[in-house]
Amino acid sequence: MFFDYDDGDFGYQLSDDMAMDSDGNLMMRTGDNMVIDMGTGELHITSGWNDKEDNDDW
Repeated sequence: MFFDYDDGDFGYQLSDDMAMDSDGNLMMRTGDNMVIDMGTGELHITSGWNDKEDNDDW
């Protein structure tokens, strides 16, 4: 789970590069702390996002 600073929503990771926010909008990861809303094309700044390289269990 991550926080979207631009609209105050929480996002839930679906895969390595895709997520959905609490409003049901599909988001695609474009950087460590940035996603693009697939419906509107707007860029959003987010808190940290889990990454395979950051996880010691991999």
